[in-house]
Amino acid sequence: MLLVTGGAGFIGSNIVAALNDAGRPDVAVCDALGDAGKWRNLAKRQLADIVPPAELPSWLDGRRLDAVIHMGAISETTATDGDLVIETNFRFSMRLLDWCTAHAVPLIYASSAATYGNGEQGFDDDPSLSALKRLRPMNLYGWSKHLFDMAVTSRAACGEKLPPQWAGLKFFNVFGPNEYHKGTMMSVLAHRFDDIRCGRTVELFKSHRDGIADGDQRRDFIYVDDVVRVVMWLFATPSVSGLFNVGTGQARSFKDLMLSAYAALGASPNIRYIDMPLSIRDSYQYFTQSKVERLQHAGYNGGFTPLEEAVGLYVKGYLDSTDRYR
Repeated sequence: MLLVTGGAGFIGSNIVAALNDAGRPDVAVCDALGDAGKWRNLAKRQLADIVPPAELPSWLDGRRLDAVIHMGAISETTATDGDLVIETNFRFSMRLLDWCTAHAVPLIYASSAATYGNGEQGFDDDPSLSALKRLRPMNLYGWSKHLFDMAVTSRAACGEKLPPQWAGLKFFNVFGPNEYHKGTMMSVLAHRFDDIRCGRTVELFKSHRDGIADGDQRRDFIYVDDVVRVVMWLFATPSVSGLFNVGTGQARSFKDLMLSAYAALGASPNIRYIDMPLSIRDSYQYFTQSKVERLQHAGYNGGFTPLEEAVGLYVKGYLDSTDRYR
């Protein structure tokens, strides 16, 4: 059996789908379904069990697993309850790490590009403690992920016992099907798609930095299928452990993202630029771009989908469809 925590969430449910497609119906999902429609992310899947997070310790007792794919977390970058975020994102992860270590079970887990903070230290997935200690996450979510990265890599550096395989994945700006329950944390594309399709004006932020045009704030946008391919490759390659960026290595603008959606629909662009709220203006990130060499040097050669192609797949396959779910 396989365990996917956060398996009803965005990335987790896409991983569950890929596992089913690969002939693995023996997937247990650990997640809280809530009332935001997350169950729809799993409605097409075959599952061995759905385990509430509070019941996971007893569920694991005496269990034998092929791997734990740990995607569960409070992922809102605006989260403010420090105790809840640390308990959910850090202490829960530490307990899973200890269980996987004790039972020799591979652990593949979600980190985040939010660990890089404002990017002043670059976006190099150097796993050394000296490099990690220089990072300054800008929000509680990023800090909680950073704490766990440091805990795992510290054990590795000291030669302490770890799972037979461990891999932390620093996801950049992931978009794709099954993100609809995320509300304001959905990708801008999903959030604005109905406006695009209905011909309403799409609003993007103006730039408040010299030399950067309105809408030219850039992110490393990566399609969820590419993320899933990396996870599936790691699952199939137990000899690879480490901390890895998961992005395309190409920064593209929010304007590019929106124009790709218009092109996929064959529609004329209708974009207006508005002032960025003062509350986020000073801390807003204008550029993220992953370095993917470590992942490639580890042997991954699956490539990444170009932005225009990825947006076309998402729009035509899901967003502009009566059934938007994978």
